[in-house]
Amino acid sequence: MKSLGKILFTGVLTVLPILATVYLVIWLLAVVEDILGTPLQWLIPETYYRTGMGLALAIVLVFVVGMLMRAYIVQRIFGWFEGLVLGVPLVKSVYSALRDFFGLFQRREGEEAALQVVSLQIPGTDMRMLGFITRTDFSDVPEGIGGEGEVAVYLPMSYQIGGYTIFLPRESLTPIAMSREEAMKFVLTAGVKMKSAQKNGV
Repeated sequence: MKSLGKILFTGVLTVLPILATVYLVIWLLAVVEDILGTPLQWLIPETYYRTGMGLALAIVLVFVVGMLMRAYIVQRIFGWFEGLVLGVPLVKSVYSALRDFFGLFQRREGEEAALQVVSLQIPGTDMRMLGFITRTDFSDVPEGIGGEGEVAVYLPMSYQIGGYTIFLPRESLTPIAMSREEAMKFVLTAGVKMKSAQKNGV
């Protein structure tokens, strides 16, 4: 019975993440289809509408927005709109957290060291933290934010969207040979890794 329980437990640990991922993807696609598909049905005859057109419209809209954001005037308009959004207390917190999280994976032009994975030693302890270099040039920000020879490092927190941005000398950091995607996954899951049944003896 004990062996059967272990086999069942191993099956649950294997299948559950797959089912959760599939469910999340299907739910997300269904939400997008419902949001954009409904107004699309108002514009075209019902006989011509097919399931999936809402998703196709979403892809087109995202592509168009990406193209428009290359224009200076659109960037200014978006900046003005973003300023309005950041003026609303609760919305500001949610939007800022999501913007900073997704912006972490956007490499700035001319900054080869951007998003480099590094570790830093906490002074007076043997503890280290994993982070990402997000900025090396502070010429376009107010004086006092970053000094000569300093870099900005983002320290994400585990199991949530959030973190801290700190400024410190580059020489106090240790580069880590790890992709930013792998490092972010490692931090967000607190370093937890599902071991295979062969390794954990389940």
